[in-house]
Amino acid sequence: MSTTQPTNNSIKTVWHSFASSATWRWFQKAIVLILFSLVVNHLAASDNFLDGTSYRFPIVGFLFTIILSTLVGIIAHLNFKFYKKKYFAKKVEIAIALRFIASTLGYITIIYIPAAIIAEIISGGQIEFYYILIGLLITLLVCSILIGLWYVQDIYNLYKLSIKGAEITIDSGAKMTKLIYENIVCFYSENKIVYTVKNDGTTINTDFTLNELEEKINDQLFFRANRQIIIHKDAVDQIEKIENGKLRIRLKVSIEHSMIDEINISRYKRKAFVNWFQ
Repeated sequence: MSTTQPTNNSIKTVWHSFASSATWRWFQKAIVLILFSLVVNHLAASDNFLDGTSYRFPIVGFLFTIILSTLVGIIAHLNFKFYKKKYFAKKVEIAIALRFIASTLGYITIIYIPAAIIAEIISGGQIEFYYILIGLLITLLVCSILIGLWYVQDIYNLYKLSIKGAEITIDSGAKMTKLIYENIVCFYSENKIVYTVKNDGTTINTDFTLNELEEKINDQLFFRANRQIIIHKDAVDQIEKIENGKLRIRLKVSIEHSMIDEINISRYKRKAFVNWFQ
């Protein structure tokens, strides 16, 4: 009796588990750091060119780059955890990713300037802010490339999760129901009770207010159409221009409720809605 197939399946299972783990992500970051340090140090001076007759491995520069990059990595990791919890959990877009990189570079700048001045004082050199500024700009350029290489995959994974796999827990009295975003058509408020409408047309009453839900859900997928309703992008079936610059929205799911049957977008929200929907 052959055991090849079960063995292969076991190996694949272990590999997929490792490839999706945090250990694998740290391993990837370490590989990127090593390759980045090798490239930077080999391009830094002509003696380090591989095709040069006087080639020598830049061991000092390589180790220094590893240490410096590790410090940058710690700063970036702590800042990414903060952004992941406060911003990326709700919305993942280029502007927020750029803010993450910019804020990380800001922390590096705060550390770099006093460190450079202290290093000059210890070495007995003269403090020249011009060279400190040039060194800072080069450092920030290198760090921005490194941070981008480190976190582009993490940010992309968060983006995919926010679009497809994200879910919300609906509290309804003593019950708690988990719903994937894709299974939600809209949330609407009536008589101070907020209801969740599912793709099959059924509704679940919740203990949230619309304002609380607006803070929780991903606003790349959901839009606050008016004071009574929040709609899901994929649930929109038809958009019609009506009087006074308004828009009328019809949803794919047919629900016998005047509030949901025809949803009006005011002219003040029209531009925001169009930008969101596109």
